[in-house]
Amino acid sequence: MCRNIRQLHNFAPPATAAEIEAAATQFVRKVGGGAPSKANEAAYARAIDEVSATVSRLLEEMVTSAPPKDRETEAAKAKARSQARFSRSA
Repeated sequence: MCRNIRQLHNFAPPATAAEIEAAATQFVRKVGGGAPSKANEAAYARAIDEVSATVSRLLEEMVTSAPPKDRETEAAKAKARSQARFSRSA
């Protein structure tokens, strides 16, 4: 749905509250059609808080047998994929 929302599960160190809130904000804005108007700011803020709380609970409860991923390694892989994708001639 939203390409900018990144996977937050199974990383070392774990996702921060700021990362969770950023993902929640992107999700709510996508569902709501963009940045809120003044009339809808309170509804957006409430939804972001609720989504953040739900995601935090989800991440705490999820289990996996896979070793945690390294953020720097995953970022390097993403950069390499991006370079390969955008360096192609049209």
